[in-house]
Amino acid sequence: MTVHDHLTAFVESARWFGGKGRAFTVTSTRRTGVLPASDDSPKVAIDLVEVTYDDGDRELYQVPLSFRSEADGRLDHALIGTWTDDDFGDSFVYDAVHDRDAMGQWLSAFAEAGSDASSRRDLLVFHRLPGHDLDLTAHSTLFSGEQSNSSVAFGEDCLMKVFRKVTPGVNPDIQIHHVLTEAGSENVAALYGWLDTVDEASDSIIQLAMLQQFLRTASDGWELAQASVRNLYAEADLHADEVGGDFASESERLGAALAETHQVLAEAFPTEQFAAADVTALGRGMHDRLTDAIEIVPGLADHAPALRAMFDRFGSLGSLTVQRMHGDLHLGQTLRTVKGWKIVDFEGEPAKPLADRLLPDSVWRDVAGMLRSFDYAAAVVERAFRGSDDTGNAQRAYRGEEWTQRNRDAFVTAYAGRDLTDDERLVLAAYEADKAVYECVYEARNRPTWLDIPLAGIARLTA
Repeated sequence: MTVHDHLTAFVESARWFGGKGRAFTVTSTRRTGVLPASDDSPKVAIDLVEVTYDDGDRELYQVPLSFRSEADGRLDHALIGTWTDDDFGDSFVYDAVHDRDAMGQWLSAFAEAGSDASSRRDLLVFHRLPGHDLDLTAHSTLFSGEQSNSSVAFGEDCLMKVFRKVTPGVNPDIQIHHVLTEAGSENVAALYGWLDTVDEASDSIIQLAMLQQFLRTASDGWELAQASVRNLYAEADLHADEVGGDFASESERLGAALAETHQVLAEAFPTEQFAAADVTALGRGMHDRLTDAIEIVPGLADHAPALRAMFDRFGSLGSLTVQRMHGDLHLGQTLRTVKGWKIVDFEGEPAKPLADRLLPDSVWRDVAGMLRSFDYAAAVVERAFRGSDDTGNAQRAYRGEEWTQRNRDAFVTAYAGRDLTDDERLVLAAYEADKAVYECVYEARNRPTWLDIPLAGIARLTA
């Protein structure tokens, strides 16, 4: 097998590969840099692998490689192949994020950058922010659940996110974490450093990884919300505000944390005022996504007249304030710590081009994403409790809706700090409906038995 054959098989089977189901070939690889290593350590390089799909689309993926002269049985699961490398000769080649020795070299390279400085390795540039000394004795642990990137924890000290699909330009996750960290925000994990390289073809940087605070004891917001709903259903016929696991106070804190985060971002990045034509274009985009979605989910057609009327009202608002925001916010992007809520993953929607993810939008898109997530938390747990007792099912569904509305209200009230204006309610409803239309398409393609969840949300929004 050639090197390209090995890399093709590896990329195709990787969780983070975004082109599953599409025919492609590896058309080029280029080495961005090699990390320094002692004689008894593996050689570590970072390659950028270009894949070209049969329809002509191209994508670039980061593949960190660990080269060993002899096989290491502990890494059999991470073996990419064996080949003769131009830099390292005959080698057993592994996915480096699984190799603790290789990851130790990454951490050392960040440490060598020094506080508030950078260190260059070939075309690799390691950047550090002041305020935290790295623990070079910490062992690395690869997180197994990630879909689009690879995250490696170093003991309890820090976490490194390795971006797999990369694009020339500034990565919003690094950019926004940098701004929030320097502003002293308590609502994100602090940024410690990042790694980038120069893309000679586009004369632009490509940002490869970020190093940040590891919130080891944090609890996932999605899991906490679901636990609250399960607690509700375990308490016979009590209502959401009567059980010990009531989540409304956490929703309030989360709403306040998002408001503070948006405020810092509004101060760091320029806000804009979309004119009538810009708002009309946003509304037209909602119409177009609905038209496309109906082709995939015919059940949306029943709601189309009401949705289109809502999108028309939105498009006629005349003006809209926009700014940098999260862009893909839901409960799974939040962590509850002893010091409060943290918001994570500011990359935006992974399927969108990088240029689109850097564009400003209304903060109400973030709020709408969280409201949809409350809907999902209650609905997913309610489905797990369903049985043959129709009466019990109906009662749980009713109480689940109470839970959802209680947490929606708590979140929005804390976020805004006041009653919403009529225009704000319209903007929020339009963004939420647009998100639910997207969810319908996603569920139809990936989890058809869940399609009723976003459809029920649309029915409520258009009632």
